[in-house]
Amino acid sequence: MKILAISDVEEAWLTDHFDKERLQGVELIISCGDLPARYLEHVVTLANVPLVYVWGNHDMGYVEHPPQGCISIEGHLRDFHGIRIMGVGGSLRYNERVFGFTEAEMRRRIGRLALMARATGGVDILVTHAPIRGLGDMEDMPHRGFESFDYYVDKLRPAFMLHGHVHLNYGRVERALEHPCGTRVINACGSYIFDFPDDRIRARDPFPVMSIA
Repeated sequence: MKILAISDVEEAWLTDHFDKERLQGVELIISCGDLPARYLEHVVTLANVPLVYVWGNHDMGYVEHPPQGCISIEGHLRDFHGIRIMGVGGSLRYNERVFGFTEAEMRRRIGRLALMARATGGVDILVTHAPIRGLGDMEDMPHRGFESFDYYVDKLRPAFMLHGHVHLNYGRVERALEHPCGTRVINACGSYIFDFPDDRIRARDPFPVMSIA
């Protein structure tokens, strides 16, 4: 299954200069945060495929204007045609104006979801905004990743982890990395299309969770 991951930076090929051919075959769009609601609404309308999202640290505007026509996976475990997706957005809290959490708060948030995932059949794609601490993050406080992500990726072993937050033009930032447990970690800044292996798609989920239509 072909999936488009987006985050942080708006791209003209998805809006004003929509490139239908480039999107050919994409069945799902996943936003890792810090994109305006109007942008997500525009993308989902033109692409005409489901778009799911988590909150970035700058997405407090979603309180008043959540992206219409899109599906929040913030704090949820959901199924899309046999692919189980878990979403937990936000960054380290570096001031009181952002959607942010302390390390302890994030550990509790992702821990609750991980318990549900492990009890109901696991997770295939973990969607976050911030990266893992020490794997694709930076040293300054606003762009530092979460240690708890490292712990739960190792426990859950999803095929993919998608994140944003660290822009590719910040310096020596890699698009894709591999966690020691084998999870492919992708920085979705801007846009990135990848294939979810057909042999990892569940023919029938014996532990149904909320489904993405």
